Amino acid sequence: MSSNISLKQLKVFTTVTQHKTLTSASEALFLSKAAVSMALSELEKQIGHALFDRVNNRLIINQEGLKLQPLADELLHRVQDIDELFHQDQVLSGQLRIGASDTIGNHVAPKLLSLFRQQTEHTSQSLFISNSNLICQKLVDYELDIALIEGKTQHSELISTQFGQDEMCVICPVDFPFAEDNNAPVACLENSQWLLREAGSGSREFFLRVIAPRIEHWQESFELNTTEALINSVSAGLGLACLSRLAAETALNDGRVKELHLALDMKRRFWLLVHKEKYRSPLLKRFIEFCHQMDK
Repeated sequence: MSSNISLKQLKVFTTVTQHKTLTSASEALFLSKAAVSMALSELEKQIGHALFDRVNNRLIINQEGLKLQPLADELLHRVQDIDELFHQDQVLSGQLRIGASDTIGNHVAPKLLSLFRQQTEHTSQSLFISNSNLICQKLVDYELDIALIEGKTQHSELISTQFGQDEMCVICPVDFPFAEDNNAPVACLENSQWLLREAGSGSREFFLRVIAPRIEHWQESFELNTTEALINSVSAGLGLACLSRLAAETALNDGRVKELHLALDMKRRFWLLVHKEKYRSPLLKRFIEFCHQMDK
């Protein structure tokens, strides 16, 4: 194997892994499609292995590519570290790609990022909000640097640590029989209709783990992929829903829906996730420390 692998080739490789096509990768790199194709071909020739499977004009990373991925990611971030050494006026540099599940992304991350920017003067972060499953997959694929989610993950490639907690609540239409009860019996949920988030959502997972096993008969009324649609559907009388109190707060205060006060432990943890092979740059280390400080 040749030792003439260049940083440009590694940058092309990591960009192609994220964009899946030469056209998209070339646009992201501001290079011609031919230049990207050539750099990738040279890298594969020097390594002596194809790094992608070509499937209908898409480049799907293969087992050899997966071996290279963490090392390429580390080398490119170490180059960033070298730049930092000679730019002491900007202590933290580089882009931080953060993934957050729905509740954290909408209700916790904005304040978290605002405080982080004030404390560090680092302003180059991106925030991708989706359900927990998709966030984890993007982390595994090195498309994100760090993730903040509500449910614990089973991904063997990811390391998770607790960084906070949240409280869930069950909301109901204002005319629901037990809406005014300060201690509603769990039995009042029998034969109820439920509005659930999509598979992979932290709030759906919580409902299925904590509430559903305590109800003998219940039905899924609708599956919805946004919290606002969930709240509006409860308000319209389509069923009950289980979601974060942070997400429900405005609607509860406005009187659009009511909370069912059940004698159940409705607390859940927030988790901070990183890929176990991810190189921890000074920026990533600082953000992880910051999140854990916020939990104290």
